[in-house]
Amino acid sequence: MGRPTVVVTREVFDDVLALLREHAEVIDNPTDEPLAPAALAERASAADALVCALTDRIDDALLAAAPRLRAVANIAVGHNNIDLAACTARGVLATNTPGVLDETTADFAWALLLGVARRLTEAERYLREGRWTGWQLKQLAGADVHGATLGIVGMGRIGQAIARRASGFRMNVLYCNRTRLPEPVEQSLAARWVDQATLLETADFVLLMVPYSPATHHLIGADELARMKPSAFLVNTARGGVVDDAALIAALAARRIAGAALDVFEGEPAFDRRFLDLDNVVLSPHIASSSVATRRAMAMLAARNALAALRGETPPNLLNPAALQGR
Repeated sequence: MGRPTVVVTREVFDDVLALLREHAEVIDNPTDEPLAPAALAERASAADALVCALTDRIDDALLAAAPRLRAVANIAVGHNNIDLAACTARGVLATNTPGVLDETTADFAWALLLGVARRLTEAERYLREGRWTGWQLKQLAGADVHGATLGIVGMGRIGQAIARRASGFRMNVLYCNRTRLPEPVEQSLAARWVDQATLLETADFVLLMVPYSPATHHLIGADELARMKPSAFLVNTARGGVVDDAALIAALAARRIAGAALDVFEGEPAFDRRFLDLDNVVLSPHIASSSVATRRAMAMLAARNALAALRGETPPNLLNPAALQGR
C-alpha cells in the first residue's frame, strides 16, 4: 500500500505540515479560505484522514463522498460541526483537542470579563474619537471585579481554570454543572454548587463555559436574562447558540442587565449587526484560544490524532470509541 493522504482544510503551522508529511501525502489549504461543502467533498474524496476546523461541516453527505476516510481530526475542543453518529456508522474515528487550550481560553475569558466590567472598549473608542477633554469624577465609571460574585455555568476543565483565577480577585464563586464536582475539587476552587436559577439571580458576572448541543441551545434566553440582576454582566466564551442573541440584544438595549462580553455568536461568522449599536457589549471574533503557542499545540495534537488513527492505533482524543468496532 502507498502512503495515506491527509487533507488539511485550513492553514496550519509549518511544523504541523512537516510532521504530517513525514508519514503521509498532504493536501493543504494555504489560502486559509473556508472550503464550500462541494470543494470540501471533492478534497475529502481522496483523503484517508481529514484535519479540519470548526468551520467544516462533517456530515453524512461529506462522509459518503469520502469512501477512503478513516479519521476526522478536529482542531477544536467543541465538535458540534461533526456528526458523530454518522462517523461511527461508517467506522470513521473522530477526535478533538482538549486540554491544550484550557489555560489560554481561561485567560481570555478574564480579559472579556475585565473589559466589560471596566468599559474598556467603550473607553478606547471614546479616546480614539477625540472625545476625551480631561478628567471627570464619573467618567466611564465601571463595576468592580474584586469581591464580586462570579457564576460559572459549566465547570469542566476550562471552567475550573477560570475559577482558579477568581481567587486573586477574592471573588465568591458559584457554579452549576450537570454533575457536582467532588468535594476536594470544590474546596480547592473555593466554589459552591448551586442550581442555575440561583446562580443567575445571585452572580454579578455570569460566565458560560458549556459545549453546544441541542440540550444547551438557547440555554440563556429572555427568561434567564430576566433572572439576572440589572447590575450583572454576561460573558460567553462557550459557543454561539448557547445564548439567544436576539434576546440578549433586547436585554442590553433596555439595560435589563449591565453588559455582556461575547467571543461567539449564533451563525458566526455572520452575527446580529444590532450588537454594533450597543455601547455595553464587548465583542471579539472567536479568539479565546488564539495565542500562537496554543493554536500551534491544537493543530499539532490534531495531526497526531490523525496519524495515530492511520497507524491503526486508538487516537488519544477519540470522541466515538464505538467506531473502532466498524474498522
